[in-house]
Amino acid sequence: MTRAADGFGQVRGRAHVLGDDINTDLHCSNKYRHIGKGVDFLAQHAFEEIDPTLAQRIQPGDVLVAGTNFGINSSREQAVQVLKAMGVAAIVARSFGRSFFRNAINNGLLVVNCPVEGIASGDAVEIDMRAGLVKLPAKKISRATAALPDAVQAILFAGGLIPFLQQHPDWTVQQN
Repeated sequence: MTRAADGFGQVRGRAHVLGDDINTDLHCSNKYRHIGKGVDFLAQHAFEEIDPTLAQRIQPGDVLVAGTNFGINSSREQAVQVLKAMGVAAIVARSFGRSFFRNAINNGLLVVNCPVEGIASGDAVEIDMRAGLVKLPAKKISRATAALPDAVQAILFAGGLIPFLQQHPDWTVQQN
């Protein structure tokens, strides 16, 4: 995530469109977890059951776009770590699994709820977290997103919950 002049985050990347109900086993497959391989190995095989070439096509800064229920099925933080190892900068989806959404924030991965109609693989996507917008400049599409609370934005900018707490050891919920 880059920082705009006012200090808030912006993401610019290429879209990779997935469908509905993309569970965590599809990008962090149990097929490989049992052999003791690390996150980087899992990232090389992510999504291979639905698109065998997706992991190789994703470039750092790219954006995953999905329908409903992205990240359902598991509360494993490793699922988010795999996406970050792939270079995914953000996920835009109509809805997320609750545990996945929180794990994404805690691990510094931007997740954005908004309608995804009209977004195609390969489209340039811009996300302005401060303005609460997802834009597709070439298609002149601009969509409002669900606002993320200031505390969540601060966690994302820090790179996740642990780095945030290390940077702000005296922070309490009452301060926000």
